[in-house]
Amino acid sequence: MNSVELLSEAEQALFPIFSRIDAEVKRHLRRVLAAFRQHRVGTHHFAGVSGYGHDDLGRQVLDQVFAEVMGAEAASVRVQFVSGTHAIACALYGILRPGDELLAVAGPPYDTLEEVIGVRGSQQGSLAEFGIRYRELALTPEGMIDWHGLAQAVRPETRLVLIQRSCGYSWRPSLSIGDIEKIVHLVKQQNPDTVCFVDNCYGEFVADREPTAVGADLMAGSLIKNPGGTIVTAGGYVAGRADLVEAATCRLTAPGIGSAGGATFDQNRLLFQGLFLAPQMVGEAMKGNHLTAYVFDKLGYAVNPGPLEPRRDVIQAIKLGSPEKIIAFCRSIQQHSPIGSYLDPVPAEMPGYESRLVMAGGTFIDGSTSEFSADGPLREPYVVFCQGGTHWTHVAIALEAAIAAVEAR
Repeated sequence: MNSVELLSEAEQALFPIFSRIDAEVKRHLRRVLAAFRQHRVGTHHFAGVSGYGHDDLGRQVLDQVFAEVMGAEAASVRVQFVSGTHAIACALYGILRPGDELLAVAGPPYDTLEEVIGVRGSQQGSLAEFGIRYRELALTPEGMIDWHGLAQAVRPETRLVLIQRSCGYSWRPSLSIGDIEKIVHLVKQQNPDTVCFVDNCYGEFVADREPTAVGADLMAGSLIKNPGGTIVTAGGYVAGRADLVEAATCRLTAPGIGSAGGATFDQNRLLFQGLFLAPQMVGEAMKGNHLTAYVFDKLGYAVNPGPLEPRRDVIQAIKLGSPEKIIAFCRSIQQHSPIGSYLDPVPAEMPGYESRLVMAGGTFIDGSTSEFSADGPLREPYVVFCQGGTHWTHVAIALEAAIAAVEAR
């Protein structure tokens, strides 16, 4: 069976799942529209404020809309967050103090947080250099949360529990909203004052609720991923308890300024519009994930999650088994990207990452990965991670070439 026939088979088999995803998109969009209506969003909210950014009506209303959509008490949506990692770091530095303990409960965090925490690198002002201790709850051999260990893991000095929703560069299932709710419950049973913080990158609009709607105290993410709808040019967000949101924004700006500062540089319209478009974009990415998993599973490669399994984020992992196959896969995706199709992805070092990476990302916003993109660290077991996809038909076109390229290796 050639790649075209395989993809045709996949499309037919996945049609019922695609229909269910469309129904989920409708529910998410209904929630977004309700928030826009509740806060009377109008064109006057698109105007920006320069300089300090004081009294920016559009930014204030966007924060309220975002908080309502996410089921949170408060939110700060800012273009000054340069990445999801930056938003997460602001939250950690805003809450943790010398002598506190940070506990990661889903195994090692994403590579870019290692230098923030201080497990790698030095002389950069990591949390470790400020006297904040770090502990990690290992996953089970099957890559699952160690529920027994978690039930007795929280100590009196455990100020914050880090819950990474997405698998990152690990071969494990991403966390479901039910998993996150259970983690919060177990943590709060041991110490009600411990802050449950969720790295929500790649997870927005995938499930029927967000982590803050099931008890998480705070979460953070990137606007050039899911909630930006592929059109937001930069930024991130924090959402959750109002005092914790303010603490995080005090690290973004300065104590005494917090969420009151930050010019929006005439980006308000894109921020509102991106949020409106986000459910549809995420739905298409989920369809592309199913399609990718189906065809590579049929070809005999291990995939995570499986082709018919419910999605927990917009990442699809394929265990290709060799660096040559990862590079071949990424080259094919790049060649079928709307931007930079002529570029040839090559392995390279990247700030914040331990291993060399190869990345395919012909996106309209640099680094967004919201158009169909792929990347992977060149280390065992040689897994490529696919993200995004503004429409599943683009994913199908790119996969035709990727299948042929990988099978030729």
